[in-house]
Amino acid sequence: MRDGRMSLDIYLISDTVVKRDPAIFIRENGQTIEISREEWDERYPSCEPVMTGYSEDNCVYKANITYNLAPMAVKAGVYEYLWRPAENGIRVAAQLIIPLVQGIKLMYEDPEQFKALNPQNNWGSYDDFVPWLLRYLEAC
Repeated sequence: MRDGRMSLDIYLISDTVVKRDPAIFIRENGQTIEISREEWDERYPSCEPVMTGYSEDNCVYKANITYNLAPMAVKAGVYEYLWRPAENGIRVAAQLIIPLVQGIKLMYEDPEQFKALNPQNNWGSYDDFVPWLLRYLEAC
């Protein structure tokens, strides 16, 4: 993970090798997301995408989110688990499950408190962060 006050990059690594087909990634709302060829063609009908090649590695999950959501992560009690896991004794993804569940629960219980922390530059939001956390939880 990298804490460059720009974004958070998450990588979950397994002992098992994963084979991946070519993919298209775009930057949207403060995060990197994968889209299908159909979605690309619908959004950018006159442009060809840059696609990743076939690959094999041990990374079973990758995610990225803007640092603009750090204040929200602090309020939800998940900042230290997301941006500084090793410093908090996190060695395997399963150790993140309870903190993520607790943080997501807080965010669902009082969404307005968290939406008030939406970045003024609109790069990232509560509505982006909660689904991102849910996908990360599922991967863990």
